[in-house]
Amino acid sequence: MAERLEEEDRDALAALAHAPPHRKINSYSPQLRSNTGGHYKRQQVRKHSLDDERITSNIADNYYDSDDNDFYPYANSSGSGRNSVDECHLSHRHDHSLSVDGSDEVRQPLPEFVASGGGNGIFKVPTRSAVHPGRPTCLELRPHPLRETQVGKFLRTIACTDSQLWAGQESGVRFWNLQDAYEPGIGIGGRARRGDEDAAPFHESGNTSPTMCLIVDSANKLVWSGHKDGKIRSWKMDQPLDDSHFKDGLSWQAHRGPILSMVITSHGDLWSGSEGGVIKIWPWESIEKSLSLSPEERHMAALLVERSAIDLRSQVTVNGVCSISSSDVKCLLSDYVRSKVWAAGSLSFSMWDARTRELLKVYNTDGQIENRVDMPSVQDQAVEDEMNVKFVSKSKKEKSQGSSFLQRSRNAIMGAADAVRRVATKGAGAFAEDTKRTEALVLTADGMIWTGCSNGLLVQWDGNGNRLQDLHYHPYAVQCFCTIGSRMWVGYVSGMIQVLDLEGNLLAGWVAHSSPVIKLVVGRGHIFSLATHGGIRGWYISSPGSIDNILRSDLAAKELMYTRRENVKILVGTWNVGQGRASHDALVAWLGSVTSDVGIVVVGLQEVEMGAGFLAMSAAKETVGLEGSSVGQWWQDTIGKTLDEGSVFERVGSRQLAALLIAIWVRKTLRTHVGDLDVAAVACGLGRAIGNKGGVGLRLRVYDRIMCFVNCHLAAHLEAVNRRNADFDHIYRTMVFSRSSNLLNTASAGVSSAVQMLRGSNAGGFSPEEGRPDLAEADMVIFLGDFNYRLFGISYDEARDFVSQRSFDWLREKDQLRAEMKAGKVFQGMREALIRFPPTYKFEKGKAGLGGYDSGEKKRIPAWCDRILYRDSRTASASECSLECPVVSSILQYEACMDVTESDHKPVRCKLNVDIARADRSVRRQEVGNIIKSNDKIRSLLQELCYVPETVVSTNKITLQNQDTSILRITNRSGADDAIFRIICEGQSTIKEDEQPSDYHPRCSFSFPRWLEVSPAAGIIKPDQVVEVSVRHEESHTLEEFVDGVPQSWWSEDTRNKELILLVNVRGTCSIETRSHKIYVCHCFSAKTIIHIDSRNNDSRRSQGSSHQQTGLRHGDSAFDMADELRNLHGL
Repeated sequence: MAERLEEEDRDALAALAHAPPHRKINSYSPQLRSNTGGHYKRQQVRKHSLDDERITSNIADNYYDSDDNDFYPYANSSGSGRNSVDECHLSHRHDHSLSVDGSDEVRQPLPEFVASGGGNGIFKVPTRSAVHPGRPTCLELRPHPLRETQVGKFLRTIACTDSQLWAGQESGVRFWNLQDAYEPGIGIGGRARRGDEDAAPFHESGNTSPTMCLIVDSANKLVWSGHKDGKIRSWKMDQPLDDSHFKDGLSWQAHRGPILSMVITSHGDLWSGSEGGVIKIWPWESIEKSLSLSPEERHMAALLVERSAIDLRSQVTVNGVCSISSSDVKCLLSDYVRSKVWAAGSLSFSMWDARTRELLKVYNTDGQIENRVDMPSVQDQAVEDEMNVKFVSKSKKEKSQGSSFLQRSRNAIMGAADAVRRVATKGAGAFAEDTKRTEALVLTADGMIWTGCSNGLLVQWDGNGNRLQDLHYHPYAVQCFCTIGSRMWVGYVSGMIQVLDLEGNLLAGWVAHSSPVIKLVVGRGHIFSLATHGGIRGWYISSPGSIDNILRSDLAAKELMYTRRENVKILVGTWNVGQGRASHDALVAWLGSVTSDVGIVVVGLQEVEMGAGFLAMSAAKETVGLEGSSVGQWWQDTIGKTLDEGSVFERVGSRQLAALLIAIWVRKTLRTHVGDLDVAAVACGLGRAIGNKGGVGLRLRVYDRIMCFVNCHLAAHLEAVNRRNADFDHIYRTMVFSRSSNLLNTASAGVSSAVQMLRGSNAGGFSPEEGRPDLAEADMVIFLGDFNYRLFGISYDEARDFVSQRSFDWLREKDQLRAEMKAGKVFQGMREALIRFPPTYKFEKGKAGLGGYDSGEKKRIPAWCDRILYRDSRTASASECSLECPVVSSILQYEACMDVTESDHKPVRCKLNVDIARADRSVRRQEVGNIIKSNDKIRSLLQELCYVPETVVSTNKITLQNQDTSILRITNRSGADDAIFRIICEGQSTIKEDEQPSDYHPRCSFSFPRWLEVSPAAGIIKPDQVVEVSVRHEESHTLEEFVDGVPQSWWSEDTRNKELILLVNVRGTCSIETRSHKIYVCHCFSAKTIIHIDSRNNDSRRSQGSSHQQTGLRHGDSAFDMADELRNLHGL
């Protein structure tokens, strides 16, 4: 069929090539207006194009690429027939489709021209599916909420307990009970706030200052939070589950500035870091005492903790010189294997002894030791740029002898561009330092420490701070780490998650979120990831693996159960206003009369304001993040009034680049489903730096689908076809969307300034799929503007004659844009409705109708400069709206408003009917839970994750006295699998006079008492290997704590004999279950230790100073054993 059509086309073209329509002399009469004037006599006019012949009823329901056919008739066969009749009417009655008509008549979709090249490279439609094929199937605990719904409520961090996931937000904290993780959301209209309709049920605290960090104390069932106001707060895990907001417990003022990081050490102290390099220690003894006080004694409890603070910075400052850096303490890490603490600034580290609190080492990110750092702050200072752009006017004599106005304008613009380049060069050195910044720290099971940098570098260190190796797998900034078993997970600012083994080998990687991954935590068999937009997803610890494959296929089979279809109409308007201003009637004729059924209105303007001075100033403002002008604001306000902004429509956002402006309005009834607005601008003017030509774009989510709108003004003049093509290519490839400078709130998103700078520096775009521009990843892209493509191979008089006869079919054959699109050189794969309105350029201002075409000296040939094109999700293999093809659009109207005379261009409008398929994320999450509970294969695989290698310990009882040392041996009896162990202190008790221990009380986070040293406290045991652990009694008091041999601090430990329980928790390299060995350690305190405190310490160590007895392997009954709860969650 296609071959027959092509043959007929060639024959017809050959016949018509020598038979153009008869020209009418002096046919440019004023009566040929597009007004709603009188009715004209209809005559039979000859057609001169093959457009209608290509739109036949028997091909209307099929997809054709532009390589085979020029048009894709999206309508059905009856619609195609109607289009042919309409075009015949258009040839005689111009006002039939161009008149301003606000009626709600049912319109059939218009036939469309499809450009070539859409299926290749960056112009290929992004892959979509019911279940993402490029990443493991996840538990979407909190689906991505719209950014606008999160103002004041952005999530900053997360932490996981055995049964709960806690999140810190700008107004407090919240938590999810993980046993309810697969429950459906409350939905719109429920109790949930906007943005949380699809989230799993959660509980929320009362309002507090923004939460900056969270840590979990499983031993005391507390979660500790650090806040922007410098306070530390405690929250009970066992909160009463009702509809009211729960409240905090113990809280105190810890710092003057925000608390940037917190950690619990291996000896139970709480360390906090803040701005200026300030690190404070809050001893567990003081916290424990304060927690025991009643709520009525809240003030006293806070005062007791505040007075116990130990300021490490002041302790290492001598004569005004401090040994540690004064940069912000971004990360604190507890090395529980060796009882140390790492404190990380941007470009340096300090290492501390967790028991004695002494400074051990200070070194930079290259591993070089630093001896002293001056006390005054060395915080990074912003580059102060001063640009004095002077426009020096010449004398009258110089003007008469000098260059033309055009030359002077060029000099002014180039001067501004040079200033911009100087600013960029000046900041280059500071940016180079930013790429080395440390962003995250993690301790792995083998005792190694890994750091992540803002340039994507992963650095491995040993426990003594020696740099071992560097790895670089991803070019974007590292944001977070977590580790479980033999795997390390890395989260990047690009939204990527990578999984590495402990040697640093890359095992897997996928795009986990559409925005930066700012936190990763382990809990309940999952790795939970938090993105800056507030979405939380859970990934199986074995991902990617067999469980993911089963879930993907089973979930895809249930696609119809969670697929929802929506419809929205979008009105797009473009107008080159020629530095003029429009009347209210003109805007009503253009936009206001056709919005009765429209949900979204997008308006693009060109030449809003011109002139060398304005363009130079705009370029300078762009360098410091400023945009817009008073004229641009006038246009937005005036259009807003036309659209009844405030009562019917809401302005969502805009972007202006010099003379280019784009703005968007959304109907209020649709606003709930539209948001996440991002903006972009690309200059294509002089030196690719000036915004007289270029593009401005808006990106937003509509029913969870990404739509991009780009307003362009491309290179002018008839012969500049290649330059226009190059301008489009430059815009398409380099347009990078980000939050508007007017809306940007970096703090709310939780991304560091260094990361923001790095993200902005990637000129190649910041799309989830590396190497593809942002526009290529959108579900729908609409280009609008003054593209400046002209008519070629035709004279001015011929063009006017064809226009007067309404022979638009012949003129389309001379359209540069159509020819370039057909050749696949520009707007590849994009669609445009068949043009049935007169060329929109160039007119004399103030003259209505077709008689207003330029009749001056230059006599510019009329042209369709002003166009609107789009690309949706359709491909050759998918054209029906579904989750695989989520956005399918058709054009209902494509018109020019010929009666508007305020500019030398006519405004153009296009109304699109858009069908959108989306997933009901709440229902889908519920279906994931049902599959896990009912699928026998998944249940079997989860049971395999409960495997723990068999291990034995050499004793179940140890007695220590006078700095004794005992060796505990742990043997891995598994012949094939590594065993990962960690030793904790389940609790400590004081032995009474009857030699019976009292109740056991755990320290913070099951840490060791200060008198006990366990080394190594964690590690990996190879198959059939033995690891020796030193269990040693250490003197817990310092000389400063004693006066006459008596401890003076009320929180100091007493001298009675004590007994504690050590748990050796063992798990596999990829296990969701932990098993424990219980070991009793008795400490017999010697009075001589106090009496002779001034004498030399007895350094003698009694090896094997305790009885050894074999103990069997038992299931741990501590809070660390999650197997039973996990089985309940998955129905095992």
